[in-house]
Formats: sequence, C-alpha cells, structure tokens
Amino acid sequence: MSKSLNIKLVFIMLLIIVLLMTVVLAFLARGVQDFHTAQFYSQMESIFTKTELVSELRLAADEGDVKRMDEILSVFMGELGIDRKTRNYYILDGITGEVLETSDTSGNTRIKITLNILKAIRGENALKGNSRADYMDVAVPITISAASAASGASGGFVVYIIDNKQTAQSLNTEILALILQAVLIGFAISIAIILIISKTLLSPIQGMTKAAEAMADGDFSRKIRVDSKDEIGILAKTFNDMASQIETMLEELKKAEKLRREFVANVSHELRTPLTSIRTYAETMSENQGIPQETEREFLHVIINESDRMTKIVQDLLELSRFDSGNSKMAVEAFSIEQSLRDVYAAIALEARRRKHVFNLELEWKLPNIKGDRARIEQVLMNIISNAMKYTPDGGTINICAGSSDSNIWVSVEDSGIGIPEEDLTRIFDRFYRVEKARSREAGGTGLGLSIAREIVKRHGGDLSVKSEQGVGTTVTMTLPIEGAGAI
Repeated sequence: MSKSLNIKLVFIMLLIIVLLMTVVLAFLARGVQDFHTAQFYSQMESIFTKTELVSELRLAADEGDVKRMDEILSVFMGELGIDRKTRNYYILDGITGEVLETSDTSGNTRIKITLNILKAIRGENALKGNSRADYMDVAVPITISAASAASGASGGFVVYIIDNKQTAQSLNTEILALILQAVLIGFAISIAIILIISKTLLSPIQGMTKAAEAMADGDFSRKIRVDSKDEIGILAKTFNDMASQIETMLEELKKAEKLRREFVANVSHELRTPLTSIRTYAETMSENQGIPQETEREFLHVIINESDRMTKIVQDLLELSRFDSGNSKMAVEAFSIEQSLRDVYAAIALEARRRKHVFNLELEWKLPNIKGDRARIEQVLMNIISNAMKYTPDGGTINICAGSSDSNIWVSVEDSGIGIPEEDLTRIFDRFYRVEKARSREAGGTGLGLSIAREIVKRHGGDLSVKSEQGVGTTVTMTLPIEGAGAI
C-alpha cells in the first residue's frame, strides 16, 4: 500500500513539475518572440524616421547611385542590427522589386515579394508586420525628386530589411535547455520531498492498514501512535477510538451471549424441575389406582404448587420481556408512599409474627406524595421485604425506614439475615441468579424478583442498591424521584 502511494505521489509531483515547466516555457517562448518582434519594429521605425538617413538616401536615389545608397546603409548597419546572417538589407527597384544591392554575403538576390514590399512599391512606409510570421520585415520607399523624374530617372527605390528570427529561436532553444535542466533538478528535489512526505504522512496510514488487517483477524488491541494534530492525527485518533469501541462492544456481546446461554439454561432448568415433579406425581397416580385418598390429595397439592410455580416463572419472564421491549405500561399517578409502606407492612406483619421476627416500621413525619405506578412500587416493596423475611432466620430483626431528601424519597429495608457474600453482590440483579440456589428454590424464589424490581425502579428514574455482610445482614435501599421520571 505504501509503495503504491509513493509511486502515485512521485507521479503527481513529476506531472505537476512538467506541467508548470511547460506553461513557463510556452510563456517565455511567446514573450521572447513578442519582445524580439516589438524591438525590431520599434528599432526600424526610430531609424527610418530620422531625416538624416532618409535625406541622404533620397539624394543618392536622385542621382540613381545605388552604390552610394549601399554605402549609406552600411554606415547604419550597427543601428539597424544587420549581422549579414540573420538580418540583411536589400535595395530594390521601386517598380519591379528587383534586388539591386544587398548586405547578404551569400549572394542571394532572389527574395519573396511580401506585403510590406508591395506597400512600399505603392509609396507607403511599411514599418509594421505580423508577429506570428516566421520572419520580420520592413520596407521603406525612397522616392526621387520631381526634377530627377523629369530628367528621365526611374521611379525610385525600396529599402527592404528582413530578419529570419533565428536569434529569437536560438534564445528560445537556450531557454528550453535551461528549463529542462531545472526540470531534472526539480525531479531530484521532488523525489527527496516525497521520501520525507511518505515518512510523515504514509507511516500512520500504513499503521492504520496493519491495524485494520489485525482487526479483520479479530485483534482490536493494536493502536496507532500519531503525535501530529492535523487531519492524519485526527483520523488516527478516531481509528483508535473506533477500535476501542468495537473491542468494548465485542466484549459486551460476548458477555451478552454468555448471559443468554445462562438464561436459556436457567429457564430450562427452572421449568424442567416443576415439570419433572408434575410428571412424576401424575404418573404415580395414573399407574397406581389404589392410592389412599390422603396421599392422592398430597400429590395433587404438589402438582398444583408446581404448576403455580411454573405460572409464576412464565409471568415473571413475560414481564421482563415487556420491560426489555419497552412495551410495559405504567399507570402514573400521585399517591402516598407512606400509605403504601403501611399497607405492605400490614400484609407481611402476620408472617413476621409467625416467625417471631422483630418487625419495625419507622417513617419520617409527613412523607411527601410521589408520582409513579403505585401497584409497581408496592410490588418492589413487597419483593424486598419478602426477601428479607425469607433469608432471615426465625427470631431475627427487620427494620423498614423511609424518608425524603431534596427531590427524592428513600426506603431502606435492613435485616439481620444470612447476608450475601461479597463476590455475589455484583450479580444479585442478574436474572435467575441466586446466592444459595437450593435454599432459594426451597423458599419459593425464581431468581427473577430482584431483576423485575430493578427494572421497575429504573423506569421510575430511581435506583436500587444493596449493602450486605455475610452472617451479619443485608440492607436494600430504594431511591425514587418525588416528581417521577419523564420516560414512564
């Protein structure tokens, strides 16, 4: 991947350099041509507007002395830029355009009749030209005086100067050579720059590629270290955050899958146990027709109890399912939490006396009314107090206290029961989890009560917490907002 990006960067940099140099070369070549052309015509115009040169040429023309005209032009060769190779002058017949004298040492006496020559033959100064042509030329008519014309002299002459632009072309060739050298140097510099860029920019990308490959193989622990705070650094940080989130999500999925398997196993076990009992007792009654009536009543009692237990498990599961799907509706109203506590206390007081418990209810003066589902809150209170009753040996103590603080009310149930081991405290709200499974089942528990209680309290915007010490006792505290929660 990094090699591919390096090649692309090299190609892009070299392409940019070539394009820039091509544009520069085109502008320079055009600039040189335009400058050389403008300078030529400006130079010719300034010279042929001098009265001294034109006057001397006309005097020589009046005498018909072409040699004298040639000598005069030779004197001005420096000013005219005549070098006999790229630029020459010609003295032409003013009527036919025939070459009479020239500075061209090659002896070339045949020239192309250009537009400027035709204009000069018509008697006009031709000091302008086409900058896009492959040559530059000017033609100036040298007319003779009226007296010379009357004596039978010819119709005058034309001084013609032409430049083949070889100087500009040579200059452009030199510029092209310089630009090519600059391009080669630019190539070398660009390669060095690319190596620095690849190390700075491509290393994090290469690291992200390797980390992505590791993620594809299930390894989310690899992180990318980037110290820069630019877009690459932000991308690397985002990638690391994404990897951490995916790793956390996978861990949660693994835990959820483990809990799901445990849940299915627990449901199967909880339903299988009463079903086994029902089947066993039912088969016994079916296979033995002479069972005593009292024994038969006992068997039927067991079957009914186990059926009720299965019904309770199914009802609890359906309730938890409704909580999970968000379909559980709450009948929200303002009600007296104090009255609910007294009602639950009265409902359990008889069982507490039967088991010789010290059963206390301590309430702050005038507890405020709260908003919520009264039946659900009483269900939570019943569950918490019933658990305290179940797991406290006969003759123990159970204290129910309630009060308010700020915008919340709290209810605390403290018992002197067997307590909960520290390692089990974090799991007591898990579904079907029981600290002492045999004893819990014997007491009639399904392991779903606290899970349902916590869901109800959470839906009310409250909290359910547990503190316990094994062999000393347990305290369960429920906190609820007085004004209720907006979600219910």
